[in-house]
Amino acid sequence: MEEKIINIPFLEYNSWDELPSDEKELMEKAADACKSSYAPYSNFNVGAAVRMGNGEIVTGSNQENAAYPSGLCAERVALFAAHPQWPGVAVKAIAIIGKSGGAITGELTYPCAACIQVMLESQKRSG
Repeated sequence: MEEKIINIPFLEYNSWDELPSDEKELMEKAADACKSSYAPYSNFNVGAAVRMGNGEIVTGSNQENAAYPSGLCAERVALFAAHPQWPGVAVKAIAIIGKSGGAITGELTYPCAACIQVMLESQKRSG
């Protein structure tokens, strides 16, 4: 047996003001996308913004349906909208924002397993 250590360095920002301008723009677009969310069942509005390799930004919001799980998460809405418009163009970044009661949550909004699978497939497709 061999012991291995995983070391993952990362940056943690204290506010949006500390973000580089392109990342701040993506976060703002994701927050704005929450406005088109349809979430009458969970009351949890999610917006996503995807920056493509060509600089274009595509947004999406969660769309719920009474026939659960027929709705779609914001990440998949954005990715499924982006790829037909720019097939073969890589996704460079994605921002995901959750709102509850009209305010951005204090916790991270994580993608679900289905969204992670779509992100992985997107990465694989674009190389």
